Amino acid sequence: MSEATRPGPLTGLRVIEISSFVASPLGGMTLAQLGAEVIRIDPIGGAPDVRRWPLAPSGTSLYWTGLNKGKRSVVIDMRAPAGQELVQRLVAAPGPDGGILLTNAAGRGFTSYPTLAALRPDVIVVELTGRADGSPAVDYTVNAEIGFPLVTGPPELAGAVNHVLPAWDVACGLYAAVAILAADRTRLLTGRGSHVTAALSDVALATVGNLGLLAEAELGGVRPRLGNHLFGGFAHDFATADDRRVMVVTLTPRHFRDLVELCGVSDAVKAVETALGADFATDGDRYVHRELLLGLLSPWFAARPHAEVAAGLAGSSVLWGTYRTFAELMGPGRAEVATNPMMSALDQPGVGQYLAPGSPLAFAGTGRAAVRAPALGEHTEEILRTVAGCTETEINQLRAAGTVAATIDGA
Repeated sequence: MSEATRPGPLTGLRVIEISSFVASPLGGMTLAQLGAEVIRIDPIGGAPDVRRWPLAPSGTSLYWTGLNKGKRSVVIDMRAPAGQELVQRLVAAPGPDGGILLTNAAGRGFTSYPTLAALRPDVIVVELTGRADGSPAVDYTVNAEIGFPLVTGPPELAGAVNHVLPAWDVACGLYAAVAILAADRTRLLTGRGSHVTAALSDVALATVGNLGLLAEAELGGVRPRLGNHLFGGFAHDFATADDRRVMVVTLTPRHFRDLVELCGVSDAVKAVETALGADFATDGDRYVHRELLLGLLSPWFAARPHAEVAAGLAGSSVLWGTYRTFAELMGPGRAEVATNPMMSALDQPGVGQYLAPGSPLAFAGTGRAAVRAPALGEHTEEILRTVAGCTETEINQLRAAGTVAATIDGA
């Protein structure tokens, strides 16, 4: 068996997912890319994110297809009692590796932990919420409350700067995947099921605390707005002679020493160090005198084209990267992206062929190729037959009643 066809480490695990937007779909896709069978249940016509931007020219959501790679898709009218019963049958279906529900649609009686545990005592239910009390919240609102927008951007800026990366959604989705694996481990050892909840706001608060920002504030510290400087160290972006920009980071004395030598300002930096009584081998002194050091180093970058700057940095220990737009990444940089073993060329219904990532986790002997997202409802009848145990007569009746649909529409 070739590496590309060897089963993933989670092969045999079955997860039912009822979700929308980022966190919950990402949690399910993380498991699917490691070999789990993830069955996403949508309402007929799709959940609210089925048409979310960005869109392909056809109107197919690149967002939806990006977060649902490798899953199987079922559409069920979950407002109908018969549809709710079908969902319960899928979650509670027999088998040692089934009985797992991942959802951000919390508060529904028919998918509550007590209801499902009555059908399957060892059921695992992982529910993602906005806040710990169950009230709604999204990444932008949580980020606003947690403090980052007010320390992001240049020092002279008065307003808030929201980050376009949904960091808490991403972190929450990965926590959800870990929660499922931990609960499955518990079930394996004890035979007991689990009810796990994770709030987006708690993930954000925990992260801010883990990074020391809560303690810093509680002890009287005030985190300043620094633009592209690095708090507690020396890093900044530099403009080259041909209007490119590179981000340069020095985390160790060696990094800083190499940068100073590359820029040919060792004597000047040493003179400043002596005059100030500073020690630029320490993070703190490099940070305190960051503007002065920036002024000494910037001319070297400004006098050289990007190619020469890149060659010089590549020959040093300095950490650096060139700023690129998404379009540049997939234009001039596409060949570089395509050589990454995580990337695959997918032929996605409604989109066409494009590069897409598989799992960032590389297990030795296991392939990492991406698997396309399903069309909405593509596997409805197959899943009802093989997992829920529906007969052909039942499926025909459900279809006739409008409780299920195989709406293969390229979503």
